[in-house]
Amino acid sequence: MNNHDIYIDWELSGPNPYRPLLTRVITAALAAEGVQVPCGVDVLLTTDEGIREINRELRDVDRETDVLSFPMFELTPGEFPEDVSDLLDPGSSLLPLGDMALSVEKIKSQAEEFGHSQEREIGYLTVHSVLHLLGYDHLDEGPMKKQMRARENAIMEYLNIPR
Repeated sequence: MNNHDIYIDWELSGPNPYRPLLTRVITAALAAEGVQVPCGVDVLLTTDEGIREINRELRDVDRETDVLSFPMFELTPGEFPEDVSDLLDPGSSLLPLGDMALSVEKIKSQAEEFGHSQEREIGYLTVHSVLHLLGYDHLDEGPMKKQMRARENAIMEYLNIPR
């Protein structure tokens, strides 16, 4: 078990009920992708307006979305490098994979819309985001998207988070 540093920032009121799930999902997704080094991942749980602001500022897209991923490196999907020593943060010795932002409002509405649990929705979006941090993408409708979807489904099965 690698000691990943998963920093979770909660911008909503009240306690964050998703922290244990996020930690479990991120750790499992990294393990499923063969990541053997301790990584740093920053997670922001925010509102629709919060994620819209991030989307507008960083991607020039003025609308809310469910999840945004900001990878630190350009990695090859499914081929995690064996030697990442030159990528490690000198202060922490962690591999800083990147950041993700999730809209809690979108998670709740999409879970209802798709007829499954919030656990399923946040689990899926988190796996999706981790795969983006590891170089996966789905901009085309072809092999890259199929590869990403196959990995998402395999990891969700492994986590035993049913549809």
